Amino acid sequence: MKRDPLALSSILIIATMAVHPGQARAEHPADLDCKMQFSLSTWSIIYKQSEGHGVVTCQNGQSMHVKIVARGGGLTVGKSHIDDGTGRFTDVHSIADVLGHYGDAEAHAGAGKASEAQVLTKGDVSLALSGTGQGIDLGVDVGEVTLSQTK
Repeated sequence: MKRDPLALSSILIIATMAVHPGQARAEHPADLDCKMQFSLSTWSIIYKQSEGHGVVTCQNGQSMHVKIVARGGGLTVGKSHIDDGTGRFTDVHSIADVLGHYGDAEAHAGAGKASEAQVLTKGDVSLALSGTGQGIDLGVDVGEVTLSQTK
């Protein structure tokens, strides 16, 4: 029985890709530096909701306007807003990696002028947020933050 070397090579390549699916992604290291400037308004009475907008810019010159929506719940009450917030992404391969749902858990207390810092995660991608604003809030909550592209 004669074996076709091209067919055998194709089978080996497909088998290797099935066993190591992350290899193609590893060839493009996650070294893209992306940052976000944002504004966000939040209110909560047991249920917590935040909405805002931002602009993500990456070192390769790409930029994207994003909508920020956060929803969660817990023992929480308050109303606040953050203006001129900043965010920094880690483990980003392309600007599209910043979009999606991030897990969020936080404990917070503040009145008047306040500062906030937190880290969100979505698989390998993390987002560190910081900002200052005003409002009053108290509580502990768990939820999700979603970044989606706007026009």
